[in-house]
Amino acid sequence: MAFDEGLAGRIRDLIGTDPSMTERKMFGGLCFMSCGNMCFGVLGSEIMVRVGPDAYGDALQLPHAREMDFTGRSMRGMVYVDAGGISEDGQLEAWLHRGLAYAESLPPKGQ
Repeated sequence: MAFDEGLAGRIRDLIGTDPSMTERKMFGGLCFMSCGNMCFGVLGSEIMVRVGPDAYGDALQLPHAREMDFTGRSMRGMVYVDAGGISEDGQLEAWLHRGLAYAESLPPKGQ
């Protein structure tokens, strides 16, 4: 699955030049990592966000979010957000913040 380069560009603009952030092609899309921990990514015209197991239930209650079932099974702690939930920069930024907050709560991984 190809990813939306325009959406990836919007994410890059919002996260700025943080040296702890890297990109990696994964899941047929593009993943963004903070200190080696995946925090969010782009699949098609949607984003996937790693919110963690504690915030998972609350995230699923938000508009345009659904469980990430990339492998055919629910990946607890990760959600998809469709294009309607990220059309405005403020919406996208809020989701990125959720993913970044969880990733930054984890110990850094070797990159």
